[in-house]
Amino acid sequence: MINLSADKDRVLAEAFRVLRPGGRFAVSDVVVRGEVPAGIRRSVELWIGCVAGALEEGEYRTKLARAGFGAIEVEPTRVYRVEGRARVSRRLRIDAEAIAPQVDGKFMSAFVRARKPMR
Repeated sequence: MINLSADKDRVLAEAFRVLRPGGRFAVSDVVVRGEVPAGIRRSVELWIGCVAGALEEGEYRTKLARAGFGAIEVEPTRVYRVEGRARVSRRLRIDAEAIAPQVDGKFMSAFVRARKPMR
């Protein structure tokens, strides 16, 4: 999971370096779709877990491309929804009803794939 790394650019550059031309990069990771306000994101991190370092989807694609990868794909495997809002509200001491429109469906587990070009 790349989201747990403090230096994602370095991890992606190293993955690119060790792959042979035409090699495939594939991980399962937590990805964010769209903007989530910082304060709300911190609260949701407690609820979902493992999302502290999750990259926004566009940022993930940009970092992979900057490392040299092509054929970049992000395939959602699970989209996290704000369900059981009363339980979430009590557990995190937040107003889940108020934040739901800003976070519902934005955090997801995904397969992230890319290829090292042949050249």
